[in-house]
Amino acid sequence: MEHDIGKTEQSAAEIPSCHTSLQDVKSGIPNSETNDMVSIASLHERTLTGILDISKVLTGTSGLEVTLAKVVDLLRSFVQMRHGTIRLFEGDGVQNVAVDGGWSEGGHEHSRICLPRNAIERIVTTDKPLVIENIAAHSHFSAADREVLGATSTKAVSFIGVPIRVDANVVGTLTIDRVLEDGSSFRPECDVRLLTLIANMVGQTVKSHGSFACDGERTLAKEHRLQKQFTDLKHREREHDKVRVGGMIGDSPALRALTEKIAVVAKTRTTVLVRGESGTGKELVAKAIHELSPRAKRPFIKLNCAALPETVLESELFGHEKGAFTSAFNSRKGRFELADKGTLFLDEIGEISASFQAKLLRVLQEQEFERVGGNQTIKVDVRVIAATNKNLEEAVARNEFRADLYYRINVVPLFLPALRERRNDIPLLAAKFLKTFNEENSRKLAFDAGAIEVLMSCGFPGNIRELENCVNRTAIFAPGPLIGRNDLCCSNGQCFSAALWRRSGSCTAPPQSGGTGGVAARPTPPVEGSGSAAVATPPGLNGHAPLGRAPSAYLNGPRITDAERVIEAMERCGWVQAKAARLLGLTPRQIGYVLKKYGIEVKRL
Repeated sequence: MEHDIGKTEQSAAEIPSCHTSLQDVKSGIPNSETNDMVSIASLHERTLTGILDISKVLTGTSGLEVTLAKVVDLLRSFVQMRHGTIRLFEGDGVQNVAVDGGWSEGGHEHSRICLPRNAIERIVTTDKPLVIENIAAHSHFSAADREVLGATSTKAVSFIGVPIRVDANVVGTLTIDRVLEDGSSFRPECDVRLLTLIANMVGQTVKSHGSFACDGERTLAKEHRLQKQFTDLKHREREHDKVRVGGMIGDSPALRALTEKIAVVAKTRTTVLVRGESGTGKELVAKAIHELSPRAKRPFIKLNCAALPETVLESELFGHEKGAFTSAFNSRKGRFELADKGTLFLDEIGEISASFQAKLLRVLQEQEFERVGGNQTIKVDVRVIAATNKNLEEAVARNEFRADLYYRINVVPLFLPALRERRNDIPLLAAKFLKTFNEENSRKLAFDAGAIEVLMSCGFPGNIRELENCVNRTAIFAPGPLIGRNDLCCSNGQCFSAALWRRSGSCTAPPQSGGTGGVAARPTPPVEGSGSAAVATPPGLNGHAPLGRAPSAYLNGPRITDAERVIEAMERCGWVQAKAARLLGLTPRQIGYVLKKYGIEVKRL
């Protein structure tokens, strides 16, 4: 028999209505039945005490599953029941939490599997209590359900289940079952009201735990946001702490690697040799080293050695006494004296004469000299930074540059990448040059995408200096506010640089690319005695083994050429990297880099 209770009122005030009050018992029951009256009063007390205990458990700090298990155990203290279960479900109907009470050892897990699903689904679907007087005679209970609940032909088992709600949604069920004794009456109304009250209390607890879970998720999300903000802040701080070389613009890997080395080298007193092609910004690097060094507050003195004849260069560096030569009307300090406790930058050091190299070597070694026309020795404390675009190793091999001076100035070499090796920096540099032009000439010009594409396809053998000239020349003749592809000289076959490199006898001509600008090949020194402008034999393989030649001087050409050079050297040296490095004028570390770069497998002989 199924009792359709419907949606019951959910107030604790209705619970006593299920039992006769003590006053009613006294007035309507004979004295012989006083024991029944005492029993009813005791039931009221147990019920109220049980509800109070359950409310305390539900407001505790334990986990949800532990809390619900305690509720089921307390429910047994004032409700006639054999088994009790609480089931909670997720939004898709999948069981999420299940707690049971009253099952024997081993039967607990079995009950989870053999849950009377049809009965549970009806409670959830209809959002109404379900009361079955005898499950053995009801279609909602299968044979397996009856077996789990212990219903037999001689033992009638009743079932009562109520929904657990959160707001208007059914999130679970609270069910009990009991064995009907012979001759006992089945009056479920009181139990339904009581179980509904408990189910509502459980629903509020489930909602509270859900809110805490949401709060926890929000807290985790907030912590994640804060962590991300902190990480971003640290990243910005690291970016801020990166070396910023004044005047050097770009963010290419080659430039970043260079600035990192500058930061390390600047902290020392070591002599530095800045190497790179003309127009790559060697003076900017030297100034950055000085400004990042402990000598930053001391003088930074510079001198271009190629711009002066030997006699004037000697006077400029060492100074002169009054009357030392015809026009020496007064004594004068040289650049070494002016740079005392600071830094002296000697640009184009590869151009000084052999005789003056010996004089310079003494100053670098002893940090002392005499002025021109004087005999007093002057001691100084100067850090020297030299720069050259000349291949000093070949100059040493041809006895054009002293080997001892080479070793003195080449303590820490810094190789500046050519502009074609950092093409991603070209748009930034071009924009900076155009901005400067606009400010100086009260113009408002800008590059379009086509112009930038042409600029990035050019070889720029003159490097940054050539790019600056190209931008200024284009800006002067630009007819409109937007500089396009056709405004660039190389798009009209008027690239002066391309014409220069085509006519040069010491380099290969840059190929033209569809009339959109030529990509200049790397200048390559000719083979001695050949008189040809063809690409030279790889260094170290033609009998002229340069000492420590910069990798950028020959390892950034066509990849197949580089690979062939390294493979040939390795084969000649029995695949010994140290020997191949000496043959090519490299360090073993540089050889290892090239082998890794081109995926060359080292043979084991």
